[in-house]
Amino acid sequence: MTTPDQPASTERQQTDESLRAEREKADLAIVESLEDFEEVADSVVTLARQRADAVLAAARAKVDDSHGEQTPLPLLRARAKADQVLEHERAAADDVVREERSEQVVQLATERSVTDKDLVQERERADDALATRDEFLAIVSHDLRNLLNTVLGFAGLIAKEAAREGHNTKVISDAQRIQRSGARMNRLIGDLVDVASIHAGTLAVARREQSASPVVHEAVEMFQAQAAARGVTLVTTLVPPPTVATFDPARLLQVLINLLSNALKFTPRNGTVEVRVEAVDRELRFSVSDTGPGIPADKLEAIFDRYLQVRSGDRRGVGLGLYISRCIVQGHGGRIWASNGAEGGATVSFALPLKG
Repeated sequence: MTTPDQPASTERQQTDESLRAEREKADLAIVESLEDFEEVADSVVTLARQRADAVLAAARAKVDDSHGEQTPLPLLRARAKADQVLEHERAAADDVVREERSEQVVQLATERSVTDKDLVQERERADDALATRDEFLAIVSHDLRNLLNTVLGFAGLIAKEAAREGHNTKVISDAQRIQRSGARMNRLIGDLVDVASIHAGTLAVARREQSASPVVHEAVEMFQAQAAARGVTLVTTLVPPPTVATFDPARLLQVLINLLSNALKFTPRNGTVEVRVEAVDRELRFSVSDTGPGIPADKLEAIFDRYLQVRSGDRRGVGLGLYISRCIVQGHGGRIWASNGAEGGATVSFALPLKG
């Protein structure tokens, strides 16, 4: 039986085999090149020494001829001492050459080890990226399929109800469900488009100076019905005085919608979600707090990563909202962070710079 992992495993094995073969070729070429170089270098040194010895021998013979039949004993002793010094120097030079060649081998091995380590790290990153991509595609496919099934299912119910008398209320209810599912699908597709724009460096942020209050009220109003249906109290706190900042209202609304959606998702019945806006240290700070279970301490920074699911197996979203929110806030020159309350619950805050 063939599994989906087998083709990838086979490709990995083929890649490893190709890499091993290429490395052997490279190693062989390097060794042969070094051996050829060393052989030529040794030949040059040997020839130079032979020529130097021949010149020295000729010079000594000429001196000997000038002394007649017998060379003076002191001169012979001096020559013997000079020969010893020369042999010693040559041996020392040979030792230096051997040591340098040995160091080259060690350096090559060290560089190979570093290269291997880099390759392993790159492979691990590639594997993580592939695993993340596959998991993300599975989540998106799951969510889109569920939403599409909802649309198709209620469209079928509308068709049946339309043939009956007194069907208006049921048809309207089913149509509203279709609209909600369609809106969720549209948001998901919009998130995917935003992620593509972020990767391409073309995420549009059109900033202008204005008050943040209308955008905050619009975001909160969008979730009032949902909060009431869940038994959650939705509170808005705008700390005076009203502050004007420079921002893109559509993008700011997008960030607030993402934060409110997350807060309501994790807030239990009879809980509270608060949106707070205030000026702090030359920044306009927005905070969305809830009375849910809070965020695991090791995820407070990671929640802004792409595709991250705080809780394994949680299908309520695909892990793009906070990532896109971070990119939008950073596009405004701001910052975003998360924290847990002393008595529970989580707060996600972001701050935009105020004009100095």
